[in-house]
Amino acid sequence: MTESNADTVKTPPHPYPGKLIIVEGIDGSGKSTQLQLLHKWLESKGHRIFFTEWNSSELVKETTKRGKKSKSLTPTTFSLLHATDFASRLYHQILPPLKAGMIVLADRYMYTAFARDVVRGVAREWVRKVYAFAIKPDMAFYFNVPIDVAISRLSRGTRGHFKFYEAGMDMNLNPDITESFRMFQSQILAEYDTIVDEFGLLTMDATQDIEAQQEQMRALVEEALRGYKPKRGTYGRRTLFWRRFEVSKSE
Repeated sequence: MTESNADTVKTPPHPYPGKLIIVEGIDGSGKSTQLQLLHKWLESKGHRIFFTEWNSSELVKETTKRGKKSKSLTPTTFSLLHATDFASRLYHQILPPLKAGMIVLADRYMYTAFARDVVRGVAREWVRKVYAFAIKPDMAFYFNVPIDVAISRLSRGTRGHFKFYEAGMDMNLNPDITESFRMFQSQILAEYDTIVDEFGLLTMDATQDIEAQQEQMRALVEEALRGYKPKRGTYGRRTLFWRRFEVSKSE
């Protein structure tokens, strides 16, 4: 372990009364399904929950969308856009509910950038420095799945096809989009192996049944929340307003 990596692992816990739980994994790992199930279970237990996902900040969402459509995003530009998205969501969506004592669930965190950006050729240490402002999550789950299983799941899913950047087509790995996806995501899997050791992520066997994974995840979260007493604040009303606002915009 390098000195910089040792410093990263020793990053102190955040000082807020709430809890931050995040999930990581390649596309097709099933992490989003598991987080959604955990969300419903935690709410049934009476916890106040705030959910956030990767690349969803209104600050850069349209810019990223245009860049993807024109296929004009360079690795560094892509990296900086995602870092901007992350910073916006951290300060405006993640920290306020944590300060109010809520549980924040995040579908992807900075580790996604650490894996994808490095595979695209961005310097490993540079990416980590870009995200130096990020707080350490209370729990970080990594859903590990073989590449063939991920491809099978995505192929038979509702989409039935791979997206340009999701498949790493910008890297000119292979003219066939499925093979490009296999090569790109396989490299990301290898990078995640390094991240898991470096940051101490909790590895889940994503080939297990959905129910088995969820049971294991709930047991780990329940143990981690033992003694957790969230503070009652006013952020719950703000969260409700925000959710209504998001719904009204999508209708």
